[in-house]
Amino acid sequence: MTMVRSKMISIGGLVAGSVGLLLLSACGSETTPVAQSSSATPSSSSAETSAAPSASSSTPAPAEQPAPNPQPKADGLCKAGDVKLSIANGDAAAGTVYRKLVITNASGHPCTVQGFPGVSYVTGADGHQVGEAAFRDGAKGQPIQLNNGESASTDIGFVNVRNYDEQACKPTETRGLRVYLPQETASNFVSVQGLGCAGKIPGNQLTVKTVHKG
Repeated sequence: MTMVRSKMISIGGLVAGSVGLLLLSACGSETTPVAQSSSATPSSSSAETSAAPSASSSTPAPAEQPAPNPQPKADGLCKAGDVKLSIANGDAAAGTVYRKLVITNASGHPCTVQGFPGVSYVTGADGHQVGEAAFRDGAKGQPIQLNNGESASTDIGFVNVRNYDEQACKPTETRGLRVYLPQETASNFVSVQGLGCAGKIPGNQLTVKTVHKG
């Protein structure tokens, strides 16, 4: 009888163990879908990230800059860079030598000149002015249009400064003329040796007339 009970206990323990294993197996099979579900989450997140537009693709292309406004047209006056200047021989009278300052349009387009150029003696490497600028002699003339290659001129009077008191004149060798075209702020240089008064004199060492054609 005792032996029979012992066998029954053994069988019962075996059955209980088997049931426990089955329960563990069942629990294990239930956790598997959970693991699969957690692995699906990053996959879905990854798909959303790749589908989102990148910053570079979402940035709009830079708009084309508008073309700069054209520069205003010149006023038509001859500028310092438009012309070539030269000195031509002239006449002498009463201690003054008159020579022509020839203004030639070399700009490639028409330009206009009117009035009195500003003229003064200059000397030295720095081109500093010697004495007073030329005195304007006469009335202002009419506008003169110069086509490319055409010339106008003005008469400059060079006074013989030796006629002035030397102490007052302070005679100084000059190396050329600084010339401002009418209504122009930039100057041109004309090489011509001469003698000017660095001091104050009672008269005009230079005179200039209005520009005329030819």
